Amino acid sequence: MSTALAPRPGTKAKIRYLRMSASKVRIVLNLIRGKSAAEALQILALSERLASRDIEKCLRSAIANAEHNDDIPAEELFVSECFADEGPTIKRFRPRARGRAGSIHKQTCHVTVAVSRYTTEEIDEQNASAAAKASSRGTAGGAKKKSSSANRSARVAASKGDSADAPETADAKAVADEAPVEDTVVEEVAVEEVAVEEAAVEETAPEAADSDNDGESDATDESPHGDGSRLATDDDAMPEGFEIKGNASSKLYHVPGSSFYDRTKAEVWFATEEAAEAAGFQKPASQRDEA
Repeated sequence: MSTALAPRPGTKAKIRYLRMSASKVRIVLNLIRGKSAAEALQILALSERLASRDIEKCLRSAIANAEHNDDIPAEELFVSECFADEGPTIKRFRPRARGRAGSIHKQTCHVTVAVSRYTTEEIDEQNASAAAKASSRGTAGGAKKKSSSANRSARVAASKGDSADAPETADAKAVADEAPVEDTVVEEVAVEEVAVEEAAVEETAPEAADSDNDGESDATDESPHGDGSRLATDDDAMPEGFEIKGNASSKLYHVPGSSFYDRTKAEVWFATEEAAEAAGFQKPASQRDEA
């Protein structure tokens, strides 16, 4: 009497009749079992084994199935199950001496990769760990910048002191005495003309363009997605009044306090959710269902 096994949770993807032995595939599968989806993809991309390419395709297929069929964001997925079963052996023959034939066995296997969603407690723990790491990096970087700026200030002050204490030579005095007054007057007049030209350019500068006549200025390098957006800086500092993170590649935005807000590296900042949605961004599917 056989007992049917209950289906295991998770979204699966399979490869049937892969022309490779199951033992070689299992070596790679052991590397990604239990890892997050992003970490597993990095491991497979850096692996030099031939099976990594096919397993990476299978993992990406499982992630896509979870996103489109189950509405689970890729950031909340991990590899919950992966295994390789032996498939049929293909038999071939090679001619040998004296009319004999040598047998060749070409093994195949079936690969299964399943991804599941982290629990709420695990997501909170990961967010807290990421926030702690970010704060420690920021503190260390700030102390390093402060020390380097202090050292530079000390060097500048020392160089100024050395130049002030240095006695003026007789040749330098002679050159200063022989310098004509007319040259100084000409330089001052030139500086005044340059200042007047710059002021005229600023007065005649055109206002921000509004090509679509919607009452809002076009997007600029500082506001790449229109009003209410700010471009992310190299130091990942949050602009004042812009606390919503946006991901330009996935077109998703994350509000403070939501899942993976602390782990998301902002490519663009928004002031309000209306500004993010006006720019074509939207919340993750799990947060849209909660709302």
